[in-house]
Amino acid sequence: MANPTADWEKVGDKFYRKIQLYTAVFDQDLELENYIVTGCSYGGAIALHRDETKLHSFRGSQASKSSIDLYSCAGKLIRRINWDKGSIKGLGWSDDEKLLVVTADGTVRCYYDLQGDFTQFSLGHGAEEYGVTACRFYGTGFVALLSNNHLISVSRYDEPRPKLLATPTEGEVHSWTLIPPAYTLSRSVEVLLSIGQTIYVVDASESEDRMLDIGPFTHISVSPNGKFVALYTETGKAYVITSDFQNRLSEYDSKSRITPKDVQWCGNDAVVIAWEDEVHVIGPKNAAAKYFYDGRVHLIADHDGVRLITNDVCDFIQKVPDVTDEVFRFGTESPASILLDAVEQLENQSPKADDNIQLIRPNLVEAVDTCVKAAGLEFSIHWQKQLLKAASFGKSVLDIYNSDEFVDMCETLRVLNAVRFYEIGLPLSYEQFLRLTPEKLIRRLINRREYLLALRISSYLRLPTDRIYVHWASQKVRVGSEDEDTICRLIVEKLAGKRGISFEEIARAAYDEGRGRLATELLNHEPRAGKQVPLLLNMEEDEIALDKAIESGDSDLIFFVLLHLKKKLPLASFFRVINSRPVATSLIEATAQADDTELLKDLYYQDDRRTDGANVFVREALKQPDSKTASDKLTLAAKLLADSKETSFELKSLQEATTLLKMQEAFDRDLTETFTGLSVNETIFKLIKLGYASRAKKMQSEFKVPERTAWWLRLRALVSKRDWNELEEWSKLRKSPIGWEPFFTLILSAGNPKLASIFIPKAAPTLQPGETIAMYEKCGMRVKAAEEAVKIKDVETVDRLRNLAGVGTVEGREIERLGAGLKRP
Repeated sequence: MANPTADWEKVGDKFYRKIQLYTAVFDQDLELENYIVTGCSYGGAIALHRDETKLHSFRGSQASKSSIDLYSCAGKLIRRINWDKGSIKGLGWSDDEKLLVVTADGTVRCYYDLQGDFTQFSLGHGAEEYGVTACRFYGTGFVALLSNNHLISVSRYDEPRPKLLATPTEGEVHSWTLIPPAYTLSRSVEVLLSIGQTIYVVDASESEDRMLDIGPFTHISVSPNGKFVALYTETGKAYVITSDFQNRLSEYDSKSRITPKDVQWCGNDAVVIAWEDEVHVIGPKNAAAKYFYDGRVHLIADHDGVRLITNDVCDFIQKVPDVTDEVFRFGTESPASILLDAVEQLENQSPKADDNIQLIRPNLVEAVDTCVKAAGLEFSIHWQKQLLKAASFGKSVLDIYNSDEFVDMCETLRVLNAVRFYEIGLPLSYEQFLRLTPEKLIRRLINRREYLLALRISSYLRLPTDRIYVHWASQKVRVGSEDEDTICRLIVEKLAGKRGISFEEIARAAYDEGRGRLATELLNHEPRAGKQVPLLLNMEEDEIALDKAIESGDSDLIFFVLLHLKKKLPLASFFRVINSRPVATSLIEATAQADDTELLKDLYYQDDRRTDGANVFVREALKQPDSKTASDKLTLAAKLLADSKETSFELKSLQEATTLLKMQEAFDRDLTETFTGLSVNETIFKLIKLGYASRAKKMQSEFKVPERTAWWLRLRALVSKRDWNELEEWSKLRKSPIGWEPFFTLILSAGNPKLASIFIPKAAPTLQPGETIAMYEKCGMRVKAAEEAVKIKDVETVDRLRNLAGVGTVEGREIERLGAGLKRP
């Protein structure tokens, strides 16, 4: 096997290595020099679009259609996106592999799944008027430069809100770049513009001149950690300075008068300058390594290195990691290097293997750890195996060693080797894999429709697989050529028993594709009604949505559907839908009673529920401030009940209530007193009390108030107004339908015992013997009480009354005289 250090080049005191990832990347007739090439970080996809500023060779009578071609790093075509939306001024990627295309008029398309699906928004802020000239992208956003030097920033793609940054000075922009928000003190994007001899730093609030005098600069590039800036001048010199522009760290003279095609960072330690077919990797103190290629080279910067793309190869240049340097560097005698040598001796059955182990025995744990780490940083499967064998050999000699890291590294390398394979074309380094995370790697495989590999990796790394199945099923309903029943059966069979599957998402994909029946079928397998219902409403399957909501028993969900239907349907159709569904009707009725009486009236009218409808009008009448409106409401209620024999009592009551309101309205007007709102009895009582006996009599007659009730009302009213003369006249009557005892009780309680006593003899016939005694006593008439006691020969009461009156008093002597004839025991 080739020496692992064969492709190492020394740059200053550090080594850099060029790793050949893939060969025969693009067809030889693809003129890469005529294309704009941009790649996604973490070994992601590459987008190619023909450079509109370049002439291209004539290829027959048919003009080639403009397109954006998406390739893997190995040159496998993932997708061809036809383009006819105008001149492209910005082509870039987000960290989560969304392709951003910005046109001259400020239209932005975000292709989110490598399959041509996109969202679109516009930059605004004068982009359409002045035109976009260029764009620079970072992990979660981008900045667009307009022809008037204005800058528009977009910081996120899920909710894009383009913002205008501070306006830089006038002048030609020779080159420009940006520092992502994560690496700036202001936590907003900062833009570096080469204008004249200097550089301006522009953020959301200000544009600041950094007072340089070595420009203009043809290229500006910021390191991945945002701490350093590389500047390339027209005279062929490259400078590296800190991003706060306080310190100049290095200077390199390329001695070239040809402007390079690109300048990028290789990690945070070196700068890569690319001409047509020549690449320089420059480090501190004018140190450099040079690489030469047969054709045009395109650079794609990543977090820990830079990818070089030509027609023939895809290479990766990175600083040799410290552990790799420790293991492989020529002349090294590190424990890890000796352990690697020992395993080779073991394979050759040489006794030197044991000698080597004994030599590094004190540092064996460190040597094993180093070999494990170095294995992860290798792209060569041969050297991965050798290093893991060395680690395995070393730990087998140790009495105690925690193998968790070894096992994890073996798992990780299996995953990395699988995705690096040329048919997949994701050349992730170990560090990129850790930054990206396994979950996002799975997402990238899903977007490439590599479902089987995604499932195997998910199972291997114990990750959930539901997203993979859902994505597969969604693609199946979009592009499947089978009939809808077959597709539905295939999906249901494949996903049966799988946890966390969202059939709603699959159904939505089917609906978006115009397969409504298939979407409905798939939704039947969605267990969560809350997911089913909104999509069914979107699909205009309103009645099915309502039935599903009712089945769920979730009143909020049912109400959500009902509100949607009420807004959408004519009222008659809405009632037709809910009439056959008692739960929906009850919910509408309960809600309408509190909030919407008009709807309630319509509901009762539609259902021919006349009594309930009339009750609504009655409730409204009771709330009315004026009797005229209340009377009208009662008339409407009566009209509803007019045709039904079953509601004669209710109808009569309503008619009487209407009559009462009219009469009370007249009393209010004529008598300047308030009668509205009183009952019939209260109205009669008030009329008598106010002295309008004839009107009270008329009301009694109108409402057929019973005689007993009328007497009671008159009695209470006369007592209330202390009309003793009228009451005395009343005592001359022979009969009372309510008896005479109430007269005595009410008049006495009103404070007129003399008049009350007149009613005692009249009440006596209906009373128990002896009750009249107590009544006379209450009136203060002890002599009359004694007379009653003598009548029933109650000696004890007579004596008690005499004692109360006093023996020597006139009253006492009279009582004594009355009781003289009684026989005492």
